[in-house]
Amino acid sequence: MIVKSLNMPSGEIIGKEFWFPIRVYWEDTDAEGIVYFANYLKFAERARTEMLRYLGCCQSENLTETKAGFVVQHCDVDYLAPAYLDDELLVGCSAVNIGGASVTLHQVIKRGNDVLTLVNVKAVYLDIENKKPIRIPKEIKQRLESIL
Repeated sequence: MIVKSLNMPSGEIIGKEFWFPIRVYWEDTDAEGIVYFANYLKFAERARTEMLRYLGCCQSENLTETKAGFVVQHCDVDYLAPAYLDDELLVGCSAVNIGGASVTLHQVIKRGNDVLTLVNVKAVYLDIENKKPIRIPKEIKQRLESIL
């Protein structure tokens, strides 16, 4: 039996955008089978995590080794259409701006060609122990620039 490593990334980069597949499960929906609004943020978070993993940055290892990592500072969400139980979604993620200690990402959640949700996120690279922003390490910044 082949077991996929948890550190093996899911998704792929097409052009300058990372795409991550998600299926809608019962736990993601309300009693009518419509995705609960807060779960779109969870879908976006999973895609950002897998994008970083794809780019060679495992957040759990980073936290253990450097006591630093990305945290969301600001988020804007536009809900355009609902997703439903068993839908197959794609979550896209691309960097819009990379600063010294932050990155702004644009995310789109789609079902086929239909755009369901737009998410814009500003994430800050934070020293977890001191709770203060610090510069994004050069290696991580260079990898993020590949999808800018």
